[in-house]
Amino acid sequence: MTPLAGSPELLVITGMSGAGRSTAAKALEDVGWYVVDNLPPQLIPTLADLTTTASPAVSRIAVAVDVRGRSFFSAIPEALEIARSHGMQTRLLFLDATDEALVRRFESVRRPHPLQGDGTVLDGIMRERHLIADLRGAADTVIDTSRLNVHELFSKVIEVYGEAGAAILRIAMMSFGFKYGLPLDADLVADVRFLPNPHWVPELRPRTGLDEEVSGYVLSQDGAKEFVERYAAALQPVFAGYVRENKRYAMVAVGCTGGKHRSVAIACELVTRLQAPGLKFTVVHRDLGRE
Repeated sequence: MTPLAGSPELLVITGMSGAGRSTAAKALEDVGWYVVDNLPPQLIPTLADLTTTASPAVSRIAVAVDVRGRSFFSAIPEALEIARSHGMQTRLLFLDATDEALVRRFESVRRPHPLQGDGTVLDGIMRERHLIADLRGAADTVIDTSRLNVHELFSKVIEVYGEAGAAILRIAMMSFGFKYGLPLDADLVADVRFLPNPHWVPELRPRTGLDEEVSGYVLSQDGAKEFVERYAAALQPVFAGYVRENKRYAMVAVGCTGGKHRSVAIACELVTRLQAPGLKFTVVHRDLGRE
C-alpha cells in the first residue's frame, strides 16, 4: 500500500548518543506527536495500531531508538517497511555531531559512553558510529547538532516536524565557509569559490554578501548568473523528487572560502529564484561574523 498525503505518520529518531535525542523528543511532544522512548523496533508495527484503535486516534507517532537497544538496530528498516505497507508515512531522523562535540558533552556531565567499556569515551563513539552507519545513510533527515545549543535544536526540530499533514518541503539554504568545515547535515553542496573574492576589494572587504554592493559585485562576475540559473533549474526536479518520496526537509549548502561574501550572496539569490508553491525556505548563514 502506498502512503497518501494525510496518512498517519511514523517518525523514528535515532543517532549518536549525546547528539540530542531527548531534546528532539521533547520538541516533538510539544507539537503534538505521541513519543515513545527506546522502543524495540520489532514493536513498532504494534505501536502503529494506535493510529486506528486509539480514541481519539493518534496520527503522529515518534519512536526514539538509541544504542541501548544494540541488537535491535538491524530491525529498524524492516519495521519501517511494515509500517509503510500498512499505509503509514514513515521517516527517519538521524541526529549527529562531531567526535569533539560528543566527547565534550560526555565529559561535561561526567558520564561514560554506553559503548566505551574499559576504553575511553572516544572509543565508545567510534564503536557507535560503526554500529549505526547504515542508519545514517538511510535517514530522510540528518541534523548536525555540533554547534546547536538545546534551544536551537528544539527550534529546528519544530521547524522541520511542526506541521501535520502538509505536503510542503522545507528547505534550509545555508551559506558556509569551507575553511570552517563542511556542514555535516547538508544534502547538497555547491562550491562558489570559482568566483572572484570580494575580500580582495578593499571597499568590499568589511561588508558581507547581504549588502547590495557585495551582492551586485558577486552576481556581476562572469559565470555567476549562469551558475545561479542552471543550479536553480537543476534543483527543481530534485525538490519535486523529494516531495514524491515523502522527504519533508532538505538542506542545500553553498560554500566559499570564509562564508562571508560569495556564498551569502549566491544563497540569497538562489532562494529568490527557487520560490514556488509547496516550498518553504529558511536562509542560514552559518559562518557570517566569524571573521
